[in-house]
Amino acid sequence: MAMHPKIDLASWRFDGSRPLDLSTFPTEAPDITADKKEYKALIADYGAQIDELQNLMYAHDRYALLLVFQAMDAAGKDGVIRDVMTGVNPHGVEVTSFKRPSETELQHDFLWRTQLALPQRGNIGIFNRSYYEEVLVVRVHPEILQQVQRIPAEMVSQPEKVWEQRFEDIRNLESYLHRNGTHILKFYLHISKDEQKKRFLDRIETPSKNWKFAAGDVKERKHWDAYMAAYEACINATAAPHAPWYVVPGDNKHEARLIVAETILTHMRSMRMEYPKLDEARTAELATYRKMLEEE
Repeated sequence: MAMHPKIDLASWRFDGSRPLDLSTFPTEAPDITADKKEYKALIADYGAQIDELQNLMYAHDRYALLLVFQAMDAAGKDGVIRDVMTGVNPHGVEVTSFKRPSETELQHDFLWRTQLALPQRGNIGIFNRSYYEEVLVVRVHPEILQQVQRIPAEMVSQPEKVWEQRFEDIRNLESYLHRNGTHILKFYLHISKDEQKKRFLDRIETPSKNWKFAAGDVKERKHWDAYMAAYEACINATAAPHAPWYVVPGDNKHEARLIVAETILTHMRSMRMEYPKLDEARTAELATYRKMLEEE
């Protein structure tokens, strides 16, 4: 077992007990940097331990775990999900990426499409983007609300009321899920504007990454300040003890992935789970089968 770095999760956790100010929040966490060899050993060990706990969660069959990832473009959501969950049995993990809503999805309420992808008991569900897009992208681009989403005209005329109502809906949803056994951890990967620029240039200059580059991503940089304001408002409005946000410094990919892995592992260890205990009849039945097999 690799020796895990000491990571103070309280530094990155927001559960409603303190406000978040993104303008002063760090995008690097140098105290937990690991070299490449050490990092590979650490992330593999995290994956193995998360896998063991997911197996226990599946056997316990009372809880699900929902991991929500939000970030600016090129912040590394895909890489975090890949590295942290590589060692976990694919049977127990469900990853859903939410992109621009389809025509069918637009015909429903803003929470509808994500409800269809919620994890079943015993499984880990991962949302790569989520219902939070509806208070982030849509808030930065209110024309989406006005021209694309088919909501009542009286709501469109009061956009600030829309965001407050959607925050309330999200809080209610997450409370409901928690009461029914779904544990929720939400991650915002916080990168600097300069780091995002470096990653975009890398996508342009590296042939194997050209496919990742989208002109729209560069255009969205013009709205950087509006996005930061939207994320800050969103996190402050929806952070709760039962559904905390972790604002993860994202400029260093290894640091970010280790913080996420430690957060998931620590939370899963805190869940009150156990393997099913057999009654006397079942224990005797297994003993009979064991004897039959040994006597073959």
